[in-house]
Amino acid sequence: MAELVWLIPAFPLVGFLTILLFGRRMGDPLSGWFATAMVFASFIASVGVYSDLLGMDEAERSHVESLFSWVPVGNLQIDLAFLVDPLSITMCLFVTGIGGLIHMYSIGYMHGDAKFSKFFLYLNLFIFSMTLLVLGENLLVTFLGWEGVGTCSYFLIAFWQTRESAATAGKKAFITNRVGDWGVMLAMFLAFSAVGSISYSVLNNNAEAGLLSETTATGIAVLLFVGAVGKSAQLPLYVWLPDAMEGPTPVSALIHAATMVTAGVFLMIRINPVLAVSADWVGPMIAWVGVVTALFAATIALAQSDIKKVLAYSTISQLGYMFLAVGTGAYVAALFHMITHAFFKALLFLGSGSVIHGMNDEQDMNKMGKLFKFMPITASTFIVGWLAIAGVPPFAGFWSKDEILLFALADNTALYVLGLITALLTALYMTRMVIMTFFGEAKWTSFANDDEAPEVAEGEEPIETHGAHGEFKPHESPVIMLIPLVVLSVLAIAGGVIQLPSLWGVPDDVEHTLESWLHAQVIFGEADITGTWADEHLGLLVLFAVASAVVGILLGWLIYQRKRIKPWEPSLFANGWFYDRAVTRFMGGPGRKSFEGVAEFDSKVVDGAVNGVAVAVTETATQARKGQTGYVRQYAGLIGIATVLLLGWFVVIRGIL
Repeated sequence: MAELVWLIPAFPLVGFLTILLFGRRMGDPLSGWFATAMVFASFIASVGVYSDLLGMDEAERSHVESLFSWVPVGNLQIDLAFLVDPLSITMCLFVTGIGGLIHMYSIGYMHGDAKFSKFFLYLNLFIFSMTLLVLGENLLVTFLGWEGVGTCSYFLIAFWQTRESAATAGKKAFITNRVGDWGVMLAMFLAFSAVGSISYSVLNNNAEAGLLSETTATGIAVLLFVGAVGKSAQLPLYVWLPDAMEGPTPVSALIHAATMVTAGVFLMIRINPVLAVSADWVGPMIAWVGVVTALFAATIALAQSDIKKVLAYSTISQLGYMFLAVGTGAYVAALFHMITHAFFKALLFLGSGSVIHGMNDEQDMNKMGKLFKFMPITASTFIVGWLAIAGVPPFAGFWSKDEILLFALADNTALYVLGLITALLTALYMTRMVIMTFFGEAKWTSFANDDEAPEVAEGEEPIETHGAHGEFKPHESPVIMLIPLVVLSVLAIAGGVIQLPSLWGVPDDVEHTLESWLHAQVIFGEADITGTWADEHLGLLVLFAVASAVVGILLGWLIYQRKRIKPWEPSLFANGWFYDRAVTRFMGGPGRKSFEGVAEFDSKVVDGAVNGVAVAVTETATQARKGQTGYVRQYAGLIGIATVLLLGWFVVIRGIL
């Protein structure tokens, strides 16, 4: 099966090409079912390859499948090749698995849309690009998929491009990610100049063998981190992700949960031997960027009223946790949290889409409330996602987040404290979200978008009226949208079993399963905290983690349900610390003028100098050409004059008789 790894990207590619040619004829819902079947076929192929690797010895679980020679240029020989190992196949499993569930959900969510088939065209192309990214044997194949998901994100975020906000958000995402792409390209150039290859195996083997200098390793690591910051929405390049909520909700789930935004974390894990031999400050830099981003985004999420914006900032925060893990050398913990986050964040995004669907496209939580009665399945599954992200045991998020905090404490106490505070804030803003949406006071009416709609007092039934949307009452989503929610809720509950720690009552044969599976990929760079204070007091740290979740949930309940404490939602948080606004003002003011000045300098000075040399050569040649008349007597006369001048010079100047 390892030799058939090409089937994983092939199925969504076939789906893309088929819908491209016959999508309009297939229509709604056939094109959606076909696209979904292609992604689930890719998932089945991933399961087959996984089973094949599982039956091999650890040393044999790495296979390169080369399809053809792609770039044979001198010493640069690049194949379009796939690297089949536990890391890439783990990524493929949850990318295709969750991607398939999101495709299924989209059949119901996008039903009736005029561009139904085009939506699934983009979704299949996105999955193809993502599988290409994670399976790439070298940086260029990865970069091909990297650019593919970036392009597809532009198409999907701006899918409803007739809305100016959606078109602007798509362009913002595309341009912001180009900054990160610059770092990835420079890293490729530096890697080739250093080791003569951009293959991961060559690069990592040189790092492990000590053949890669610290300076070169640092340069490659930092440049790839720049790319990761852009793609995974970390400070200072996070600004594109909240605006990406303008796309359809399944897009938000696909981009912000299981796929695109995790690409940066995956890239860091893939080159972990290079990180291990880079300068001592590289790891702490990555960890601090991650933890500061996590705390920063969590504070913003506390004051958002748009249900999808809360989840967007939550995604940024959770990605910060993953970079905290990478920076402290906890690569398995980073991947573990990536997987569990894919489960519960996809669940939360799809759940929010179900709420929006049942509320006639309303996204403002201030106009919701008491929806549990009308959307029991959506609400129940959403609550599972809430408990998972809040870090309540035994839900999946508790195990992965706690493992990251364990490594953070072993590395730096300040990192641990900030991570624990972020965990408390996560539980608080997610509790706020659940209460404002499913409990509390019912604030919805038939005028879902009417700011003057009357509120319904607690204890009373919401009033059914006839308005812009006809007779309106919140309603549950169709079954095809609920099935993915139920499946994801099961994964959000039980997903932690793949990496249970050495804790009370955990059987020895299920401890650290994911770590054992990934051992060969992280053996060189993975941090070892055995024997540290954090390792010896694991039980106490678990209690701290549980306490932070409980305190956050209790505060949220007292503030938003019982109203015993006045909410504190400063405009500073609501406006994202005014960071996005500051960037916008700079780009539209001094930044724009600076860019125009650079363009003018390039046009008049740089290009002017080049053009001036060309003009000077042309004019000189034109004048010299005038002396070439073609008359022999003129040439003879010139030769005679030159001869006389030379004789005069030798006789008069040199004194030669």
